Amino acid sequence: MNILITGGAGFIGTNLIKKLLENKHEITSIDNYSTGLTSNHQHGAKYVNYDIRHIDDYSVWGKFDVVFHLAAIARIQPSFNYPEDYFTTNTNATLKISKYCSKYNIPLIYAGSSSHHSGKFKNPYTFSKDIGEEIIKLFQYHYGLKSSIARFYNVYGPHQLLKGDYTTLIGRWINNIINNIPCEIYGDGEQRRDFTHVDDIINALILIMEKQAYGYEFELGKGKNYSVNEIAKMFDIKPIYMEAKTGEAKITLNQDNTANQILGWKPKKDISDYIKNLEWKR
Repeated sequence: MNILITGGAGFIGTNLIKKLLENKHEITSIDNYSTGLTSNHQHGAKYVNYDIRHIDDYSVWGKFDVVFHLAAIARIQPSFNYPEDYFTTNTNATLKISKYCSKYNIPLIYAGSSSHHSGKFKNPYTFSKDIGEEIIKLFQYHYGLKSSIARFYNVYGPHQLLKGDYTTLIGRWINNIINNIPCEIYGDGEQRRDFTHVDDIINALILIMEKQAYGYEFELGKGKNYSVNEIAKMFDIKPIYMEAKTGEAKITLNQDNTANQILGWKPKKDISDYIKNLEWKR
């Protein structure tokens, strides 16, 4: 199949492209490289440097059989400083790609966020992603859009960002440990996260496409969570405790079984094994 991936030079997009190329699909990535990296490029995929906020019709880059809409501005804390950027990218651009996919009858698989469950007004990031979901549902209802929403839970693994404002805890701590920089915990460290390996996420995304499982909301989480303090023990570090950050959820945990029932999906990897087997810890 000919597949379009927005955000294909990013963390999850790169892992998805690798797997799709193994399965002999033709891939086009569109990314503005705000957080995507040219070092993530995979041989055999086509990469377009363009901002999805300015695209109304993706047809200029090909005729596509399915679209994975992964492009977004992520992370909670930066969203308080740049809410307009989050709205124009995560909301307005999602409206445009929904119009495009419904017009040409192209299935759309949308990357949602587990932050949905903490309430849309928790922070600008969650609000922008939540409205993106509402747009998807609107186009399903009124314009015949074939689409499913896949909500990701605290994803980690190969190609995760290690530096910058948009890193997650696992990537940032790996970088800090390698570079002998103290690791910080914001709050008391008892906040719990459902860490999900990117390989499990990719397997679910591909199952949605292969089974044409559209019209669903899939929760893609391990179904097991750990406190940040427990993760620090796994890394064998003594973190510095800082003041808690605004807008963060206390707990993330996938308790929904739809992905297993519809896709036969069951996540296989656990964060404890991942940390134990990091190369620099051997």
